[in-house]
Amino acid sequence: MDIRPIDSEYSVSGQITVEDLDAIKAQGFKSIVCHRPDHEQPDQPEFAAIAARAEELGLSITHIPVGPMGVTADAVQAMVDALDTMERPMLGYCRSGARSTAIYQQTAHIRN
Repeated sequence: MDIRPIDSEYSVSGQITVEDLDAIKAQGFKSIVCHRPDHEQPDQPEFAAIAARAEELGLSITHIPVGPMGVTADAVQAMVDALDTMERPMLGYCRSGARSTAIYQQTAHIRN
């Protein structure tokens, strides 16, 4: 797991697993946003499995998938809503972290 900070409130990572969640919590994250659609690859963990363990650990989690169409206006608005309501620091993840970075960057003009 390669967690890269974007700023003091938001970091990104490539795909995480259920087993990574204890370490994510131990690093101080309060919430997680998944930007990866389920079933993108056959060996990818499903969001529901990650969400179930995250909730057991007391982490807030939401799914804002960014698929082949790229970052949509609806996805950006959902990310703004997540940033407005979920505790930080927040971890966003997708396959590589690129979509999680792109959607966060697109929220800047809305939130400021």
